Amino acid sequence: MGLLVTFEGIEGCGKTTQVGLTKAFIEEQGYPCLVTQEPGGVPLGQEIRRLLLDKTDLRIDPLAELFLLEANRAQHVAEVIRPALKKGLLVLCDRYTDATVAYQGAGRGVEASLIEQMNQAATGGLAPQLTILLDCPVAVGMARARGEDRFEREDAAFHERVRKGYLQIARQEPQRLQVLSGEGTQMEIQQQIRGLILSLVQRR
Repeated sequence: MGLLVTFEGIEGCGKTTQVGLTKAFIEEQGYPCLVTQEPGGVPLGQEIRRLLLDKTDLRIDPLAELFLLEANRAQHVAEVIRPALKKGLLVLCDRYTDATVAYQGAGRGVEASLIEQMNQAATGGLAPQLTILLDCPVAVGMARARGEDRFEREDAAFHERVRKGYLQIARQEPQRLQVLSGEGTQMEIQQQIRGLILSLVQRR
């Protein structure tokens, strides 16, 4: 059985860049690796991603947003993540269930118990062995973000709620979530990530 490692953080934290750097490093070490993302990851998810991110003029109710994300997640886990784990791959996923807790829960105000139930149903209980949370001040993240999609265009107060939501998860699950500063250089952050993942792989 493979390993699932997820990357989380607010807009502009640098996680997507770190996912790419991590994939290159892991493959250099000889470990088979798959990179995927949410929303997205499968054809259905790409259509949902387009609706959620690109259609900035389309009003989406917070509950509808949650249902779309969970539909994507159910298909993504069934079609991509579980099969890859069964093949023994190290799966690096750019956003997963914690994003829904932070964005739709803390950010949008959707009931936490509903999100927990839907995350559980969509994943069948599949949790990451490690989650890397890149944390940075909202002002730093928003200065880096391009402001092109629905979430990047939200106001600072929304992103502050999301950041607090992520940090709350980290306090609740310190063994799974590793909080790293997103304000260092790319390679400073990458060195920390490499240490965490190599330790995980060597313990498997």
